Amino acid sequence: MNSHPSLLSEHACHVIDDWVAKYPPERKQSAILAALREVQHENNGFLTTPLMDAVAAYLGMAKIAVYEVASFYSMYETKPVGRHSVSICTNVSCMLRGSDDLVAHVERKLGIKTGASTSDGRIYLKPEEECLAACCGAPMMMVDHVYYEHLTPGKVDDILDGLT
Repeated sequence: MNSHPSLLSEHACHVIDDWVAKYPPERKQSAILAALREVQHENNGFLTTPLMDAVAAYLGMAKIAVYEVASFYSMYETKPVGRHSVSICTNVSCMLRGSDDLVAHVERKLGIKTGASTSDGRIYLKPEEECLAACCGAPMMMVDHVYYEHLTPGKVDDILDGLT
């Protein structure tokens, strides 16, 4: 499609182009979610302003529109974070089944609070998640976009201990 700006890899441009092709030409900005996901993935799990600006230019969007998307959705990070992203759902179903205790357990285990990364850069414990849409499996958490349901502190320990 476009020649790629120097900040976007050839692969990222190919991924973005594949997504752009799914929409009418006048709606290419609809590929913004996939574009940010790919660029974030290639940048060790977070977006920078220059990378968001490059995506905006590539998709012909206003920079502020890209910043709004990146700051609205919890799947995007705008600062460096740990290698593994851990989200514990704390909405009503999970809360009623003990998610608050799981959050406290994980904070103690990792020695961090939500919104922080471990000092070794291994795990990022995302800020409170309003709902991860797995209420029937409460309490649950998502690790690197994989769902884990019906959790206990022991199951959580096994999952976290298995992350390298």
